[in-house]
Order: sequence, then structure tokens, then C-alpha cells
Amino acid sequence: MAFNKVWCALTLGFLLPFSCAHTDFFTSIGHMTDLINTEKDLVVSLKDYIKAEESKLEQIKKWAEKLDQLTATATKDPEGFLGHPVNAFKLMKRLNTEWGELESLVLKDMSDGFISNMTIQRQFFPNDEDQTGAAKALLRLQDTYNLDTDTLSRGNLPGVKHKSFLTAEDCFELGKIAYTEADYYHTELWMEQALKQLDEGEVSSADKVYILDYLSYAVYQQGDLGKAMALTKRLLELDPEHQRANGNMKYFEYIMAKEKEGNKSSTDSEEQEKETEVKKKDYLPERRKYEMLCRGEGLKMTPQRQKRLFCRYYDGNRNPRYILGPVKQEDEWDKPRIVRFLDIISDEEIETVKELAKPRLSRATVHDPETGKLTTAHYRVSKSAWLSGYESPVVSRINTRIQDLTGLDVSTAEELQVANYGVGGQYEPHFDFARKDEPDAFKELGTGNRIATWLFYMSDVSAGGATVFPEVGASVWPRKGTAVFWYNLFPSGEGDYSTRHAACPVLVGNKWVSNKWLHERGQEFRRPCTLSELE
Repeated sequence: MAFNKVWCALTLGFLLPFSCAHTDFFTSIGHMTDLINTEKDLVVSLKDYIKAEESKLEQIKKWAEKLDQLTATATKDPEGFLGHPVNAFKLMKRLNTEWGELESLVLKDMSDGFISNMTIQRQFFPNDEDQTGAAKALLRLQDTYNLDTDTLSRGNLPGVKHKSFLTAEDCFELGKIAYTEADYYHTELWMEQALKQLDEGEVSSADKVYILDYLSYAVYQQGDLGKAMALTKRLLELDPEHQRANGNMKYFEYIMAKEKEGNKSSTDSEEQEKETEVKKKDYLPERRKYEMLCRGEGLKMTPQRQKRLFCRYYDGNRNPRYILGPVKQEDEWDKPRIVRFLDIISDEEIETVKELAKPRLSRATVHDPETGKLTTAHYRVSKSAWLSGYESPVVSRINTRIQDLTGLDVSTAEELQVANYGVGGQYEPHFDFARKDEPDAFKELGTGNRIATWLFYMSDVSAGGATVFPEVGASVWPRKGTAVFWYNLFPSGEGDYSTRHAACPVLVGNKWVSNKWLHERGQEFRRPCTLSELE
């Protein structure tokens, strides 16, 4: 529900090309900006090296031109030239001394400064794991937002400020990374894109033979034997002696012959062809709902329910701090009830929180239901840091604001968690509260279950990055300076399973959020139990 205008004005081993395993990686714009500065510093250092080399070559060039003229004159009349005592002396001097100096100049390494800088900066460089993580982020975005490879390759994304495109070599690299993960669906997509760009005449170091090698195997793994054979034939036209392709072709022909011997019906073959024409990743129903909501599709808000959502000025149930200056509040959803507070955190507070968090950003963690301890998980891809109220008056003020507006005691809440989601950053569907089969999830805290969640949006996001609730078909979009709040538990203490939610991948831009998880302990009289289990 938006404010009205008045308020708005306020594998098979023998077939495999070489591969190696990688682990997942995440991206954080907060830290990647440092890499931009590192690269800029290296470019400056490289240009200094080029200038030094050019100066050196200029000296050598002048020497060569001077000697070229001198030797041209001397060789016309060697005896007459050397008859002059000065010329004889200078010849001795040049060959004994000056040519040695020239040799030293030629051998002089002008790259010391650049190499030294490279050595220092290399410790901050991404590694293979990081590159794999960035590639996985692109593939994740491709799936979630239904982007075809050509659109992604040409950089035609919504809200982009700095358009960029993928070369055939880049596409080949994405295909290889998918291949190492045994993700043959994406291997096929990106190898085909690389091949398409080469066929269109793009000049590249990518080799069609290598591309066809990966592509044919990926297609075979997905069951399309006919296409795999066609691609292998094309490979052999380019390189008739290709050992693996020749072996694969024999194997494919053997499989084909075996199928014919088995008197496989033509009807079955046609059905198989239809199945292999459209190869889509198998998703669980929740995954499909999640991705649709991330795209703004599948919302379940009906006009009748929409009428029950309102905007209001809210004073925190007559809280003294907000009686004279209430805050703007709007309903985002009815069940579960999700409310958004507008202009609830200032730009100055946001910058302070970000600056406090940046030095501490590290891989975001989740509670392990078995151990109750924090651990990293592949389904949460972001960086986060924790801030205590005692270390900054700004954080303390934010904590007090949350207590005043929710009416809940924040003394038993977890510290303020700040998270940065870079491109492709996400948190797949999850519950904030611990279920009955996870009795030890928050045992170490000793404050009971997570009764409610308060989430600040500290940046706008150009595209993507919504908070979605797959169970109820709700999408909440980031708006800088706002916060959303919902209860995870019913007053009875039972978990509200409709609050299962997810952070959609950031398609374009940078997403900063901070959240406060409030716990049961201390809320006994602030939010009393009811007699009904689901109330």
C-alpha cells in the first residue's frame, strides 16, 4: 500500500575435458570497490613503467641513429676515416666503453617499480574461487530473472549505468565453470553463446574446437545424442585428428546402433526429442514461486484484500517520543502482517552504520539447527557484520527507536546485523525463528526464540533485491530509509510458517540492509500469550 499524493509530497571419465572442483563464493560491493581502487593504482603503476620503457627506447634509438650515420661514413673509406687520430681514438672508446654502457641500458630492467607494486597488491587479488563465485552469481541471476544468454552477454539489463558486454572468451569461461560443477544445462547455454559470437565474426582467442568439445559433451549428458553427434562432426571438420572427439564419435555411433538394435519405436524417439528440445532446470515448487516473486510475478494480493491495507501516522502506541512527531507507517501485507516505516533512518545514520560495518564485513552465517552455532551456508550469499549499541551512539539510538516503535524489549535482542548483498547476492527461503525440531538453535543466547524481525533498507536497488514471502505470494521492494517489521511467532509462542521469506538476488546495483532479531525473553508483559495456538 503506497502513501497518497499528500503524503508523498511530504560425467563419463574418458569423455571429460580437464576440470577441477571449486567451492561457492559470494560478492560484496562494499569490498569489491577496494578492488577497483587497487586496479586503478596498478594502471597508474603500469603507465609509469611504459613511460620508463619509452624513455629507455628513445635513448637507444638516438644512439642507433647517431651510430648509423657514423658507420655509414666510416665504411665508405675505412682507411681514410681511421687516418684521423680522433676517429681512431673514438672507435676504441666506443667499442671498449660506450657499447658496454649501451648494453647495460638495454639490459636495465625498468619494471622494478611495477613488479614491486604488483607483488604488494597481489595479496588482495581475487583467486580462482572468487572468479567461480562471480560466475555462479551470473548464472543465478540468469535463472532467477529468466534472462537469456544473449541479453546477459550484451549487458541489456534494467537500470544499468555502465553498460558492459561479455566476449566470446568470457562466455566460454562461464561455460567451463558451469561444467566443473557438472551443471550441463548452463554449460550448453554459454558454450552455444560463445560459438554464436564467434560465428558472427567476433575476433577472440577462444577456440571453436575447445568450445565444441565442451558443448557436445554437455548436450550428450542431457540426453540429446543426435545433437551431440552433430556437434562432434563439426568439431572433427575443424580438427580431424582430435583424439577425444574421434573416440566420442565412435562411442555415440555405438550407442545409436545399440538403440536401433533394441527396436526402439519411432514414437519413443520423437518424445525423447521433444523432451530434449526444452531443457529446463528442475525446481521445487517453492523455488519456482520464489523466482517468480523476485521478478514481480505471482503476487497474491487481491483487490478485496488491498482495500484492507492502509497508511497512517504512528506514535508507537502513545510513546512519548512520537506523540508530537509520529512516523509514517504503511501496510505491506495483511497475513502475515508486514508493516513498513518510512523515513525511519536518516542518510547520515546509514552512512555511519555502513562505515562501522565495512571493516568487519565477513561471510554471512546462519544458525546450525543441530549445533546451535553460527556457520556459513551456500544458500546465504552476502557479507555481514554485527554492531553493538554501546560502541556507537547512532547504533544505540537506532536500537531505542526499534524498541519504541515495536513496543518490544531490545535488551534481549541480537546485535544489529548489517549485510551487504553484491551482484547475485541472495538469501534463499528460510525462517527467522527456530522450529520445534531445532530446540537448541538459540540455546547459547538464552533469550528464547526470535519473536520478530525488524529490517532496515539502507540503499535503493536498481534491479532485483526484493524480500519475498513464497508461502503467501508477497514481495517487498527495497526503499532507502525505510524499514519493515513482522512477527515470526504468534502470541502463543508457536511459529508463524507464513513468514518464510527470502532475499532475492541483486540483479543490478548494491543492496545494504540491517536487521534486528528480537527474542521472546522480556516480552512476557509486552506481548502476552493468548489461549489460542494460532493467535
